[in-house]
Amino acid sequence: MSSGRTHDRITLWTLPLVVVLAFRLTLNAWLTVWVCLGFLVGGWMFGPDLDIHSVQYKRWGWLRWIWLPYRSRIRHRSAWSHGPVIGTLIRVIYALLWLSLAGLVGIAVLNGLGQTAITWDALRAGLGEHLRLHWPRWLAMVAGLELGALSHYTADWVSSTWKRHRSGAKTSKTRSKGRSPKRSQKSSPKRSSASRYPVAKVNPAAKSGTEEKPGPTLVNPNDLPPQ
Repeated sequence: MSSGRTHDRITLWTLPLVVVLAFRLTLNAWLTVWVCLGFLVGGWMFGPDLDIHSVQYKRWGWLRWIWLPYRSRIRHRSAWSHGPVIGTLIRVIYALLWLSLAGLVGIAVLNGLGQTAITWDALRAGLGEHLRLHWPRWLAMVAGLELGALSHYTADWVSSTWKRHRSGAKTSKTRSKGRSPKRSQKSSPKRSSASRYPVAKVNPAAKSGTEEKPGPTLVNPNDLPPQ
């Protein structure tokens, strides 16, 4: 998995490509700006690594605590955080919930202090009119967020695949080195030097330097022929 700084560099390096593609598809400078803004935010602050104590999480500053429930519920690198489209939609909905809660509390406090007189009907009507007029910009923003997350997914996938390939190659090389040639079924016993070099038997008579002479032959008288 790539580090946070590596993801930051990838976001910057791919930004010119996003600018060109966004302008070719929208043919609108402002929509291109919104796409690029979403791409930078998605790559630096709103990416998939908000489910851990990452660089993206730290960049929220004192507001980082709003992502603690998200981190406790979402497993790192699961489909709910690192899945294409679904991961970005979940983060957008999660952030909108916090933004809506903060807005409602703020309006209630201001109405209670008598500073404003905003009704809920007027608030709904205003939000509906804003979305009707400016929905292309928000759609371009969400598309940019997804592109920023997609660069993160792709970098993680390439990094993980490369590491698995290298570890597999090292493992196979280690196993091939550890194999030794098969020995014969039974090793031949060691022979002593005496068995390897046979010693000729020496006749004791020859060793003493005298020649052994045959002695007299004894004949049984019964074996003699009659005369």
